[in-house]
Amino acid sequence: MHTDNSTDSNYAPPPVLTVTALNQAVARLLERSFPLTWIAGEISNFTRASSGHWYFTLKDDAAQVRAVMFRGRAQFAGFTPREGDKVEVRALVTLYGARGDYQINVEAMRRAGVGALYEAFLRLKEKLGAQGLFEPERKRAIPMFAKTVGIVTSPQAAALRDILTALRRRAPHVHIILYPTPVQGQLAAEKIAAAIDTASRRAECDVLLVCRGGGSIEDLWSFNDEGVAHAIAACSMPVICGVGHETDFTIADFAADLRAATPTAAAELAVTPRADWLASLKADAADLRRAMQRAAGDAAQNLDNYSRRLLSPSARIEQQRLKLLALSTAMTHATRAPLTQSRAALERLDARWAGRRPDVTALRAALQSHQRRAATGMAHRLAQRRHSLDGLAAQLELLNPQRTLARGYAILSDEKGAILRSPAQLKARQNIGVRLAEGSAQIGIASVQATLE
Repeated sequence: MHTDNSTDSNYAPPPVLTVTALNQAVARLLERSFPLTWIAGEISNFTRASSGHWYFTLKDDAAQVRAVMFRGRAQFAGFTPREGDKVEVRALVTLYGARGDYQINVEAMRRAGVGALYEAFLRLKEKLGAQGLFEPERKRAIPMFAKTVGIVTSPQAAALRDILTALRRRAPHVHIILYPTPVQGQLAAEKIAAAIDTASRRAECDVLLVCRGGGSIEDLWSFNDEGVAHAIAACSMPVICGVGHETDFTIADFAADLRAATPTAAAELAVTPRADWLASLKADAADLRRAMQRAAGDAAQNLDNYSRRLLSPSARIEQQRLKLLALSTAMTHATRAPLTQSRAALERLDARWAGRRPDVTALRAALQSHQRRAATGMAHRLAQRRHSLDGLAAQLELLNPQRTLARGYAILSDEKGAILRSPAQLKARQNIGVRLAEGSAQIGIASVQATLE
């Protein structure tokens, strides 16, 4: 049965993904959805490959996740972890495409826990988090074109020089206001909060930087103060916090609208460089960099996997050669047999056709004779019809009224156009129409006389 598919002519089937394309898409989705995150857990199944990469499992009481730390990052860890070590890792959530396994790529690692101060830090973080101080909804966007930048830090801090250098390099047109305060020692937290309140009250800058350089957790403790966190949250302008180094996190970082890894990074985030029109290109470069890092990471893992199960190249080549030979033989046989059968069938059909093909020479000659006779008959009949037509035309011409008028006759009609044929139809003083051979006229009748027989 034939089915009409004309109504489906515009139907486009859905695209079909390869497994590789699917895993790459999932990896990109994971990397964009989960930024670099600190994760705490216990080291398990730790392996250091010959390439220098670390492979291990990070677990807690209820779950586990595979992890890899590439050599370029592992060499800066400062220690080599062992089975059962409690650590905190800063990692990117991704997917190892070759196996389709979800894993984390570790960028930094540190030992978990730093004593009573760390416990106090966690308690204060939990308290302020419950108050909604760290909610993403209350974070404000950093203005793209800031004209005035405020800085809350110590005038003697090296971080201030780094910030000023970065601002002069990126945006020398920006006006800078310093709100001086000590950033370490007794009462430093109260003075930092007071400086932030002063900047908020004056409202003379577009964005406020709260910064200091790196140090121990004790050195940075002034920024783990509840008063400082509330002052940052209540500030009238967006706040960027750049305290310590990249791995240092304080309560002020969570309360700020934006956290910077270092004071210099805070300055760079606060202002837009003159080449802001390259922002989209930088975003594309970041995507490309992540893709290249992922590809390099996958390639490194693949290399480690293959190195453990690598076969002899000569044996593999011999296997492939034999397989290729078998396929070539099968393909040759599969190609020649149908061709030979088709050629034989064609020869048989050609022979049958040659035996049954009719001789059309006599039929063609008879057809041409009939054509000539038909053409001659048609010409003769046409001449007869033309002669009859000429005779009828001559008779019609003899009956033409116009020729009668040309011989001197006239046609009379009354006022209504009726033809007058008898004197009885005429009356004295009657107007009648006269049609002649070369025109017509209107005449009046003076009198009428009947014809005497």
